[in-house]
Amino acid sequence: MTSCDLNQKSCKPCEGGVKPMTQDEAHKMLLQLNDAWQLQTQPFEIQRVFTFKNYYQTIAFVNALAWIAHHEAHHPDIEVSYNRCFVRYSTHAIGGLSENDFICAAKLDALL
Repeated sequence: MTSCDLNQKSCKPCEGGVKPMTQDEAHKMLLQLNDAWQLQTQPFEIQRVFTFKNYYQTIAFVNALAWIAHHEAHHPDIEVSYNRCFVRYSTHAIGGLSENDFICAAKLDALL
């Protein structure tokens, strides 16, 4: 499966009761994303910093991110400043990572 494959998938509702990915599973999924994504273990999440030329481009990206998050019903934690957006994905309902996190990350990769 490639990032393109992930980009074509849709998130599945996650209400809990599902086991989060193991670190090995997450590492394999991470290989399908842009190299800028990093796997963190405390907390268990994936994160990436997106940088832009100016505030307008940053906010345009954040608006596109918001549309994806709403459409997929899967929402990242974000921090926004003048020319950067820090994005963190984890599936809070299960306390770890799910395929949904990687699907949404691949969709963000496709924006650029």
